[in-house]
Amino acid sequence: MLMNDLREEIRILIADKAYQKRNVRLASGRMSNFYVDCKQVILTAEGINKIALYILGLIQDENLKISAVGGPAMGAVPLASAVSALSFQSPLSNPLDTFFVRSEAKAHGLENKVDGPTLREGMSLLLLDDVLTTGGSVLKAANAVREMGCIVEKVLVIVDRQEGGRENLEKESLNVSSILTRDELEGP
Repeated sequence: MLMNDLREEIRILIADKAYQKRNVRLASGRMSNFYVDCKQVILTAEGINKIALYILGLIQDENLKISAVGGPAMGAVPLASAVSALSFQSPLSNPLDTFFVRSEAKAHGLENKVDGPTLREGMSLLLLDDVLTTGGSVLKAANAVREMGCIVEKVLVIVDRQEGGRENLEKESLNVSSILTRDELEGP
């Protein structure tokens, strides 16, 4: 399947199942006149499969030299898991492990903030998330893996709400892209 066709199928799924035109309070505390609940798509077999295939295609098309995929819990967990599982069978030269970053370090056990058994200094990573608004949760995740000595090769989100998140992350020297934007969901 061609990447553009797959992207259009993802756009239709997100527009039909995840996009809502209504007033809602966002995690940032701000009010918005629309809501995008990507979990309505990424927690379905069809949605997670298509998005994971798209991400693997993007990794190949952009020749990203990464060793793992992950991001903030919860938005990135299903995405990273599906990409990792499919990468084990894909024609990629190396399977991709996964990781996730907690909002707070665990108060028990090893007290990890980042869970990923293979992460080590110098590893290049693809940071994933479902929706980008201000970029706060992605930046926290990026800083956590950078503190471990890992390199964030790219940040990829499913939907960019186009509310300054991309610009905030780019100010922190992060390469950001999205599968879709608010404009594309609200357009014809």
